[in-house]
Amino acid sequence: MQPLSIEGVWEFTPLLRPDDRGVFLEAFKQNVFTEMVGHDFSLEQMNISVSRAHTVRGIHFADVPPGQAKYVQCLAGRILDVGIDIRVGSPTFGSWDAVELDDTSRKGLYIAEGLGHAFCALSDSATVGYLCSEPFAPTREHGVHPLDPALNLPWPDGQNSLLSAKDAAAPLLADAKAAGLLPIYAECRAFTAALGRANQD
Repeated sequence: MQPLSIEGVWEFTPLLRPDDRGVFLEAFKQNVFTEMVGHDFSLEQMNISVSRAHTVRGIHFADVPPGQAKYVQCLAGRILDVGIDIRVGSPTFGSWDAVELDDTSRKGLYIAEGLGHAFCALSDSATVGYLCSEPFAPTREHGVHPLDPALNLPWPDGQNSLLSAKDAAAPLLADAKAAGLLPIYAECRAFTAALGRANQD
């Protein structure tokens, strides 16, 4: 695991063990995760989505606390996975990290509580699995428009990307901030610190 440019975004590159039958890998290891990130990953839900080419899903996030951290892998096909810093007061507010995930490298991306998450299907079909630290809770879930020009996310189809009605109706980042919908950086850091202390108890 290695940290990327935004605090709370980590890229995981597994060791692949191929042989004449196929390949084996350890897709997630709690001890490696905890050593690098500083706290355990509490698995509460696993989601799987199947998307056709040009589909963009996101930007999604949840209220902190407790938020919803995600550990994302592409099980079949290829995606561009993006973690977006939407935490008000963060030194990297409005910035993002993008990593290509596919069924060859088997990389994963961890996106901490308080960050936005979105991805685009780059192959004809892409199956994505996400481990989630909290179950889905509609009253705590929010979105930011994935085609917000202020974010300038690197979607290959730009304004022609396929969106759900919900994502297409999501507010721009500036409007979500003005409405008080976005997580607060200091509160997210305090929540993460508490997770680390819980590991030490």
